[in-house]
Amino acid sequence: MKRHPVLFEINTRVFLNRFGTSAKRARLADVPLSYWESLATRGIELVWLMGIWKTSTSLIRQCCFEEGLRDSYDKALKDWTNDDVIGSPYAIDEYCINPSIATREELQEVRSQMHKLGMKLILDFVPNHLSADSVYIHDHPEVFLQCNNDLYTSDTHTYFKHKSVPDIIFAHGRDPFFPAWTDTIQINYYNEEARRFMIDRLQDIAELCDGVRCDMAMLILNNVFQNTWGGVLHESGYEKPTREFWHRAINGVNTTHPDFLFIAEAYWNLEWELQQLGFDFTYDKKLLDRLKNAPPESIRSHMFAEYPYQKKSVRFLENHDEERAIAALGRERSIAAAVVAATVPGMRFYHDGQFDGKKIKLPVQLGREPEEKPIKPIQDAYNKLLTILRNDIFHEGDWEIAEISPSWEANKSYRSILAWQWTLRHERILVVVNYAPSQSQCRIKLDLRGYDENFTLNDQWSGEQYYRSSEEAQHLGLFIELPPWGCHMLMY
Repeated sequence: MKRHPVLFEINTRVFLNRFGTSAKRARLADVPLSYWESLATRGIELVWLMGIWKTSTSLIRQCCFEEGLRDSYDKALKDWTNDDVIGSPYAIDEYCINPSIATREELQEVRSQMHKLGMKLILDFVPNHLSADSVYIHDHPEVFLQCNNDLYTSDTHTYFKHKSVPDIIFAHGRDPFFPAWTDTIQINYYNEEARRFMIDRLQDIAELCDGVRCDMAMLILNNVFQNTWGGVLHESGYEKPTREFWHRAINGVNTTHPDFLFIAEAYWNLEWELQQLGFDFTYDKKLLDRLKNAPPESIRSHMFAEYPYQKKSVRFLENHDEERAIAALGRERSIAAAVVAATVPGMRFYHDGQFDGKKIKLPVQLGREPEEKPIKPIQDAYNKLLTILRNDIFHEGDWEIAEISPSWEANKSYRSILAWQWTLRHERILVVVNYAPSQSQCRIKLDLRGYDENFTLNDQWSGEQYYRSSEEAQHLGLFIELPPWGCHMLMY
């Protein structure tokens, strides 16, 4: 795998509808080889099949028709019916492949096809919780967080009883900043038996794929877990473990599967801590937030983080949790943002439909997507970007922020320019983006020692060729002028 790999997320249950008929629902085995070939041709190296595990249909009617969810269904799919609501893929019944999607053998055949095309398979691991009707509740009640009757009677939204073990009160899974997810049950990471149980699940998953995207990975860090569940843990006499779960789990899996990838969905400034515990990559939500809401100078300052952190960051504009990029940013700005996110160090992460300019964010509980016409300028822009990104310089090269200065004394628009450079052997590519709705100018100093008196810049983005003075570009700075949301990718 390359140093700065490309990941593609597929909402598997919805995606398969494209290959079925009214008479027969498609399975993973029905996806033609040509589809996987099309991803490989675009430079995709990792395919994340989101939502492949077995879920509990018994909870759909009880948990998936709340007012807020119904509103989100109305917004995404005007003609939805109750049959379209198939439950959250993050309320996992057990870590077995959903039988409506594939058998174990079928999944392994698809994985084999991907490997032959130079791609690897990523699956979900949801560490914090399982389905509130999981089969594991009956067989392994000790795995889950339990509480007393007083807590249950005071908060029946967070705590519940399960029919298979009616004498035990359990907690629903939760994020400390939001109400509990009532379709889930909380795993107790202060319990050694629960830790061993979840490590065993990870070892099983590692036999089926090449890596996992770990949902809300920071929730099970010792301090976060303590802050979320401190009262329950104290009441039950649990003490903080001496070791973090992730350090132990990742080391254990990497012992038997040394190339297995761990990708963390992570927030709250805990990304670096998770990287130190062994994660290969962690989400960079801050970059997305700045691309949406902050001035270009804030985006630029974000890129001054230490390189070891940068190279393990996952850069994205959208995923199943986020708004569609074109809806959040608009056409021109979304392409400028895509160039930024694709040309800084780290994993480049794309979402199915992003390359076509899809606008509708689909709730994960829905099993059918609306029809949307592709937007050709968006398709053309991504085709060009992905083709350019196949150059090894963006994967194996060295990266550095470029030095930017005003074009003249009163020039302020240079602050809207973002610029950095990749170098591999004797080849360089200078990426320049005007992240503003107005024309901008700047100068960028280049190190041109050893170059001829005049040198040539080939713009990989526009196809234009420029001839410039080496002395001017080195001492005064290369003059840059770009239209709103415009960019250069200058090879020299």
